[in-house]
Amino acid sequence: MRPFEGVKILDCTHVLAGPFATYQLAVLGADVIKVEDPKEPDQSRETGGDPALNKARMGTSFLTQGSNKRSIALDLKTEGAREALKRLVRDWADVFVENYRPGAFKALGLGYEDLSRLKPRLIYASMTAFGQDGPRGTQTAYDHAIQATSGITAATGTPASGPIKAGVPVIDYATGTMGAFALSAALYQSLRTGKGQYIDMAMLDVAMILQGSHITDYFHSG
Repeated sequence: MRPFEGVKILDCTHVLAGPFATYQLAVLGADVIKVEDPKEPDQSRETGGDPALNKARMGTSFLTQGSNKRSIALDLKTEGAREALKRLVRDWADVFVENYRPGAFKALGLGYEDLSRLKPRLIYASMTAFGQDGPRGTQTAYDHAIQATSGITAATGTPASGPIKAGVPVIDYATGTMGAFALSAALYQSLRTGKGQYIDMAMLDVAMILQGSHITDYFHSG
């Protein structure tokens, strides 16, 4: 038996960080249903090194984080689709994960307050660039922008080259890994307390964690 068998996850994420978080739990046995807009499916479906797969919207970038999941299409701009999602939350899901801009799901009536009323034990995770509030809370970003904002690019490269980003999307993958850890911790706590909770996961926070020793040195000695 795998560790998360029996855990049911609604995955309303796209591109990389969010899908990678739910993918890890799926590999460990969770039943994950990926929710996509039929008019605007996950853009990673058209990304990868195989043009034929990209054309078929089964690009390797999508398959990497999309395996071990089931899939449904719901246009959440319609009332019927929102009601269908709410039924899945009420009758099926243990975990709900989204990584759209802050406030987007709340505006649709699908925020944590809305869904936790349907299922108080629900674990709801939002994964964004800068968190749900604060001076940059309304902004979105991709991996390379967070690498730059956090100072990672400034610590990489040479005086001649200037700042250079890491060659792979390290922040996306690290955020997904930290997201899977946070969801695992929340599931464990739910077993002990019977209560759900809200997880606010920011890519910038994770980027700072990856530089923990550097930041400690800076505040210790400058």
